[in-house]
Amino acid sequence: MLLRSILSVLGVGLLGLLLGVGWLLHAYEDPPVDPAWAIPAATSIPDGAVRVRFTGTSTLLFSDGTTAWMVDGWFTRPSLLSLLVGEIEPDVAAIEAGLAANEVDRLAVVIPVHSHYDHAMDAPEVARRTGALLLGSESTANIGRGWGLDEDRIRVAKHGTPYRFGDFTITLIRTKHFQFPDPALREQALADPRIDAPLVPPVETFDYRVGQPYAIHVAHPKGRFLIQGSAGYVVEGLRDYPAETVFLGIGGLGTQTADYREAYWRETVERVGARRIIPIHWDTLIGPIEGPFTGELAAAAFLSAGSDVLLEFLREKLAASPDLRVETLPRYAPVVLLP
Repeated sequence: MLLRSILSVLGVGLLGLLLGVGWLLHAYEDPPVDPAWAIPAATSIPDGAVRVRFTGTSTLLFSDGTTAWMVDGWFTRPSLLSLLVGEIEPDVAAIEAGLAANEVDRLAVVIPVHSHYDHAMDAPEVARRTGALLLGSESTANIGRGWGLDEDRIRVAKHGTPYRFGDFTITLIRTKHFQFPDPALREQALADPRIDAPLVPPVETFDYRVGQPYAIHVAHPKGRFLIQGSAGYVVEGLRDYPAETVFLGIGGLGTQTADYREAYWRETVERVGARRIIPIHWDTLIGPIEGPFTGELAAAAFLSAGSDVLLEFLREKLAASPDLRVETLPRYAPVVLLP
């Protein structure tokens, strides 16, 4: 009788554990953005207007109707188990589907903001499929080489050098990656940053080292904008790069101190004189690449803890500046950026 009772208790405990794990692996946190900030897709696009499509994370497609180019081009969504204990590689079918959903088959250039898997892993295949140049750090170049991308399709960026693609003038500016508060994760993700040889997948998650992070400044006859993919900054690093709009990476910003958030805002938003903020890198890294955006998976929410703090911070900035706009983009659908 006693043994039966013990086994019964153990069975209930095991069931509870399994249900808890199942919830962690299938539930998503609320994203740190206000639903009121969402803007709809364009119903019509004026000739020559610069439009943008957002896939998620910091994958952005820009076009003026003549020239199209992409930031990151990341469509693979590895499972949490693969990220933690397995190996990862580009999902070619997901890349094909992602490009089709963005309605693009030709690109001038694809530019990963740095070389972590959720930015640079798919970029060589995107470049191969679209005829694009792969532009980024030496580490990003070695991801391209490891995937077998032709060397003449790879270019290592020079800090502060303008590159012209159609009417887009694109400048990569050295910046810093978001600094993970957890020391062990920070050591894994940011220490020893270079990929020094061609990286041939499948590989472990942190074999996609950070490389050199960049902010991307874009000038077009229609206007100027800035992409800051990760919530890091260099003091006065963007001093000479005015922009009306900033695509602002906010992933994990709620885990930082209030002083850090203020400094990031000052150096990335106020420094360039932006009046419109489009948050990016706020959705899950582990989940469907279609349907409504969600926050981080509950089992990985430590990556984006402090969402309530971050949301309040953004609301306070918006309330303090009546002429400031904060907008979030739909998935895949075009939005007019510069009419």
